[in-house]
Amino acid sequence: MNFEYNQKTKDLLARLKAFIAEHIAPLDKEYTAWTSQNLWQVHPAMPGLKEKARAAGLWNLFLPEEYGEYSPGLTNLEYAPLAEEMGRYLWCSEVFNCSAPDTGNMEVLAKYGSPAQRQQWLLPLLAGEIRSAFLMTEPEVASSDATNICTSIVREGDEYVVNGRKWWSTGAMHPDCKMYIVIGKTDPDAARHQQQSMILVPAATPGVRIVRPLDAFHTYDSPFGHAEVELKDVRVPVENIILGEGRGFEVAQGRLGPGRIHHCMRLIGAAQRSLELMCARVQSRTAFGRELSKFSSIRQEVARSACEIEQARLLTLSAADKIDREGIKHAKELVSMIKIVAPTMAQTVIDRAIQAHGGMGVSGADTPLAAFWAYARSIRLADGPDEVHMFQLGRNVIQRLPGA
Repeated sequence: MNFEYNQKTKDLLARLKAFIAEHIAPLDKEYTAWTSQNLWQVHPAMPGLKEKARAAGLWNLFLPEEYGEYSPGLTNLEYAPLAEEMGRYLWCSEVFNCSAPDTGNMEVLAKYGSPAQRQQWLLPLLAGEIRSAFLMTEPEVASSDATNICTSIVREGDEYVVNGRKWWSTGAMHPDCKMYIVIGKTDPDAARHQQQSMILVPAATPGVRIVRPLDAFHTYDSPFGHAEVELKDVRVPVENIILGEGRGFEVAQGRLGPGRIHHCMRLIGAAQRSLELMCARVQSRTAFGRELSKFSSIRQEVARSACEIEQARLLTLSAADKIDREGIKHAKELVSMIKIVAPTMAQTVIDRAIQAHGGMGVSGADTPLAAFWAYARSIRLADGPDEVHMFQLGRNVIQRLPGA
């Protein structure tokens, strides 16, 4: 395997780093403070930053295939270091129209949407004119087993009627969120993995109600946020079904595979920045007559962190390469591996950096570490909890490697 970045990636990475250094890094603390105090409002600088990013050709970098003027058509392997760089600042991805859940929703529409669906929803998303949400998890059932999802999607003539309650619907609180992709059951009596379907629901449809915003570790992740959403007798045209009835799991696998490694890429960036902050801190602080950097225990923590970040980075590149060469179906095990490894790695590295900073490490106003930690811990549940990935991966490994 050769994971040396090609010239296209190197050029984009250099431009991305320069853009972030000029426009993102100087604004980071002010942006974070403003959005925490002005819930569900877009920071005044965001529209201008998006315009600059698009003009600089740093737009829709995630989309793995050419899509007209909207995407440079990068492979997952080419995108990986760019996503890592964006992950160094939690709000950074939105500037480049590369933030979840829009990335996954755009991929769904690009791969599986009808021409009419693409025209109505994909083009505005690619242009950054609107945002979207993905409604899967439900409060009443263990949604780690997606076959438990019980939101009903019932056809009545030329419409589908949707009833259910969702939560942890990331993006639903954003003021520009105009559309949901909802997964639910169209046929409870079908085979286990053919009961579910995905359907497009405009956010302004009668019967859609935001029950409440949800906080994660006592933060709201404004302005995109996470919401509990009630769907009560919500009627949408039959043309809003994606790919066809009973194909929800097929669409979900196509959506979640790249999305899972996108999170891992960003988490590697967060872990790398945390390590850099840790190194700067221990060189600038003195305790018991010595710089912290001279204590063996600190050096061991730094060494372990550097090893763990590089291991996760290489595993992520391997998963991205496998998806590009053989498709998501053949990369499932590697995707599960990195989804198991990267969030826990990031959580561990960030925790070490917090400890090295002392009280400053838990102050969200002074460092990004507490927010990074909350993000890493949350991703251990998002897109399939650790236990589900380990259960499935362990099963596959046992079947493939029965022993001598």
